[in-house]
Amino acid sequence: MQVRVGAIGVGHMAGGHLENLAGFQDVRLTAVCDILEEQAERRAEEFGATPYTDYKEMFDKEELDAVYICTPPFAHGGQEQISCDLGIPFFVEKPIAVQLEQAIEIHEAIEGSGIITSVGYHWRYQRNVERAQAALKDEQIVGALGYWMGGMPGVGWWRVRAQSGGQHVEQTTHIFDLCRYLVGSEAISVHGFAAKGSMTDIPNYDIDDMSVVNIGFENGAAANITSACILSAWGRIKLEVFCRDVFVEVSGSSVSINRAGSTETREDNSDGYLREDRVFIDAVKSGDASRIRSPYSDALQTFRLTMAASDSFAKGKQINL
Repeated sequence: MQVRVGAIGVGHMAGGHLENLAGFQDVRLTAVCDILEEQAERRAEEFGATPYTDYKEMFDKEELDAVYICTPPFAHGGQEQISCDLGIPFFVEKPIAVQLEQAIEIHEAIEGSGIITSVGYHWRYQRNVERAQAALKDEQIVGALGYWMGGMPGVGWWRVRAQSGGQHVEQTTHIFDLCRYLVGSEAISVHGFAAKGSMTDIPNYDIDDMSVVNIGFENGAAANITSACILSAWGRIKLEVFCRDVFVEVSGSSVSINRAGSTETREDNSDGYLREDRVFIDAVKSGDASRIRSPYSDALQTFRLTMAASDSFAKGKQINL
């Protein structure tokens, strides 16, 4: 079976997925859609697909087995709903929305249609994360510290809260999701603090300069996750997980497993993007979604967590989930 795939939103974020799909012999990239006509035509020529600037027209005209949705978070909703209505499995990049109500509506539509979904939390598919998970398997996890601290991405929508949700929702979401995944429990309470005011020279900027989010988990573990997008000379992107006898540190490309008297460090992420794409395509072909590590239903829990942090920033109090 050759899987006919349509892609919606084919800018920078989509590039890696498109190249992966083009390398799969059992995939044919049938159509690409982008509101920028030049970009749609360039990608169509690159991958031998039909270009569109209106995703509704693409759905009407193409016979598709799966859809990749790589639009910015504020543009999500309509594509997912049509996929549900037509029974077409979809892969969607994180975050899944900027409003919780919309994400819940899409989740309900997915449940009603029974389609296969996957969300782009590629860290879950990396070998370093698998090694971390194996090291923590039989341990009592006490807590975690996470960070996504660095500079500000150059795209304009990212620094507008209504379009991105803020750094903790759009970017640090990888760390929040990884924390849920490795701690192995759901958050039950969130208390966050945010600072702003150092970026007044940046036009159309209304997100937080830095935020700190405390999380209580159902299994008793506690976590703290810090975001910052104002740094020009320093950065930190990783998650640290603490147990009595094991300390695990995971970054984008390595894992360090520390036990009394020994430390094992591996530089290996095994291209999580490639693995998540392969797993999704295999699920579409077989109808078996058991190997997908982040279906929409699970990604919704990460989104609930980050949106609870937003609520806590605004209300100045703990939010119970």
